[in-house]
Amino acid sequence: MSLLEPASGATVGTTFKVVFGVNGMKVAPAGDIVANSGHNHLLINKAPVAAGISVPFDDQHRHFGAGQTEAMITLPPGTYTLTSQFANGAHQSYGAAMSKSIQITVK
Repeated sequence: MSLLEPASGATVGTTFKVVFGVNGMKVAPAGDIVANSGHNHLLINKAPVAAGISVPFDDQHRHFGAGQTEAMITLPPGTYTLTSQFANGAHQSYGAAMSKSIQITVK
C-alpha cells in the first residue's frame, strides 16, 4: 500500500490530488468480500486501523468505495499526517501492513 502523490514532506495547496497505489491486491468497489481485493481509504491525522476493524465513516476517514485510485482532497492550511488504508469490501481494515503514512503541509 502506498500514497504515490503527494510525496511525503510536500507542501501542497488547499486542494490537491491524492494517488493511491497497492501491490498484491486488486482494487474493487465496496460490497462483496472477495479474497485479495479491497478499496482505498484516506485517514487524516489518524493511525492505521487495526486488522479486521471497520474503518469509521467520518471526516477524518475518507472512503473511496467505488474503487477510486485517485481523488482531489481539500484541507485547510496546516500540517497533516495522511495514511492510506486498504480494506475489504465490508470496509474491514487489512491492518498496518496494508497502510502507508506520509506528512504534508497545506498552505
